[in-house]
Amino acid sequence: MSKVVPARRRGLADEVADRVRDAIFGGAYPPGAQLREVELSTALGVSRGPVREALLKLDREGLVRSEWHRGALVTTLSDVDVAELDSLRSALEQLAVRLVVANASAAELAAIDEAVERMDRARDEHEMVRCDVDFHDAVYAASGHRRLVEAWQAIRSQVHLFLLTRIGVSAEGYLASIPEEHRRLASALRARDGEKALELFASHRGQALDVMLARER
Repeated sequence: MSKVVPARRRGLADEVADRVRDAIFGGAYPPGAQLREVELSTALGVSRGPVREALLKLDREGLVRSEWHRGALVTTLSDVDVAELDSLRSALEQLAVRLVVANASAAELAAIDEAVERMDRARDEHEMVRCDVDFHDAVYAASGHRRLVEAWQAIRSQVHLFLLTRIGVSAEGYLASIPEEHRRLASALRARDGEKALELFASHRGQALDVMLARER
């Protein structure tokens, strides 16, 4: 008797999830938007099965929430969601910064700098948010801590949604200020100034949190 069941091909559902995720991150489906299986299957040219699997995947990522009477909706972050994401991100990021300062190679620090340089070419706020998340990907990668990277990946989509919600509340000065903010972060890491880096990363998180907390209820 076989000890394992045969593997199923899940490539199509993963591709659908990628397409829907990209559409959410690109602003096509803002927080609260309904994601209808029939419409998505028609638009993507696939059956409803892969769409249903994709929406379940996005639900596990925290990007989508299912309500029995409304179906799948793009997640709208509550005040509790915002506070929990900020506190968890803070804990993970402090460890990442300490590890980068202590152990990152020249090539890993260069990858962080390259992520900052891409910000100067961002054409709109949504692209800038992608660059922001890419920057933090590079920081976690430079930490050299596999489980820390996995912990970041577990909340990465929700942090992306957090930043999209932040620009939805107020995008004033966002495109102009974000590259310089990240240049200062990268500079502190390159200088291996742990105290300064921790201070700057905390300020960076705090500015986004302040915008979110000031949103109208």
